[in-house]
Amino acid sequence: MLALIEDAARLVSAIGSNDAWAISSAMRGPGAWLFGAVLTAVGGGALALLYSRSSLADRYFERVLMVSCYLLMAGIIFVEVFRRFVLSEQAPWSTTLPPFLFLILTWFGCAYNVRLRTHLAFSELRMALPRVGQFACICLDHLLWLVFCWIVVVTSLRVVANSASNYQILLGTDNVMQWWLLASVPLSFIAMAARTFENAAEDIANFRHGRNLINPQAIGAD
Repeated sequence: MLALIEDAARLVSAIGSNDAWAISSAMRGPGAWLFGAVLTAVGGGALALLYSRSSLADRYFERVLMVSCYLLMAGIIFVEVFRRFVLSEQAPWSTTLPPFLFLILTWFGCAYNVRLRTHLAFSELRMALPRVGQFACICLDHLLWLVFCWIVVVTSLRVVANSASNYQILLGTDNVMQWWLLASVPLSFIAMAARTFENAAEDIANFRHGRNLINPQAIGAD
């Protein structure tokens, strides 16, 4: 355990040095898992606290990101298809930026759907269970979501660090770094952890006060 903490401390020191190569090397060690667990828990908890204090952020944060990315992506494709086939010219980044915008749209959208509970939950089966069984299934859901977020935060941070250390530039541009866009993946899963914390707090309150634990949701519902 002490070695794990020391390895995580080396990672924190590398981040403080702002050296992409040192960060990428440190991210390969086992301390990255401890660092990722703390980052997921603290980052998710802080964002969940922000959601609880701001109804606008709680309701519109992911929505604004999703709609903005979708409109920007659609606009780029529409304009560049017209320019390519009508004007015989095309921006070189027009085929490389939209996939990253889709990446942002997808994972932040997933975080929002965790909040709406529109993921696969087998609600009909769970509603047939006793109240304690329902609560146990819900707790298992939250645990699995947090573990999933933790794994993706760590592994995606390794990809981000590797991209930064290799100075990967978005194809078709001169100075837009790929890691700026790839960083949206760990950020979106921290947002997903925040939504999980929100749901967990709500479920614990419902359990303590005798309210319904399971309310079936439809995709697209609010």
